[in-house]
Amino acid sequence: MNIPENDLSDMRRKMVIDQLSGRDIKDSKVLDVFEKVPRHRFIDKKFRKDAYADYPLPIDNGQTISQPYMVALMVQLLDIKNTDRVLEIGTGSGYETAILAELAKEVFSVERFKNLTENAGSVLKEIGYGNIRLKTGDGTIGWGEFAPFDKIVVTAAGETVPELLMEQLNSPGKLVMPVGSKFNQRLLLLEKTAKGDVVEKNICSCTFVPLIGRYGWEAGGAGKDI
Repeated sequence: MNIPENDLSDMRRKMVIDQLSGRDIKDSKVLDVFEKVPRHRFIDKKFRKDAYADYPLPIDNGQTISQPYMVALMVQLLDIKNTDRVLEIGTGSGYETAILAELAKEVFSVERFKNLTENAGSVLKEIGYGNIRLKTGDGTIGWGEFAPFDKIVVTAAGETVPELLMEQLNSPGKLVMPVGSKFNQRLLLLEKTAKGDVVEKNICSCTFVPLIGRYGWEAGGAGKDI
């Protein structure tokens, strides 16, 4: 569907007012970034009229682009500084990757589907981001080559937080991830102190696609793929 850019900008502004600041997203930096990043660029054109709606949308490989509010909540919880190096597990469409890149010094994003990595990389390059590294691989093992990271966000749900991700989190540092069953989870914020202690906060209920990998769910069914 062909929608004029001015109309898309108005839709994006309305999203920020109604779905984000109208709820509990109060960080001005986060709100500014969500008004700037063109979510419609990261989805199929047939869904463009719903680009700024208050729900997830399908992308390739049975994955989704998350509800804008949930992306904003996770980003706000991380409290990203412009000096931070951020690890994202689950590039997906690349939308949240762009949001993170607006706030952080560097973003490292891991996606298990090669076509999603390529598609996201193409859009991110077209928009002009130069502080993002993308990789196709098993997100449950993180990206040790560039660790430690100041912040980590996991955009798929696991039964537990993979230990390797916690090991790759800086001290101090923050990690946000949905944890629970394949169909119902709780969004958790884990804060690692300067001494290496971990404080866990239960934020809210949520539903994400499953985290597949060596320390996540096995592809095609429940259980571990160790």
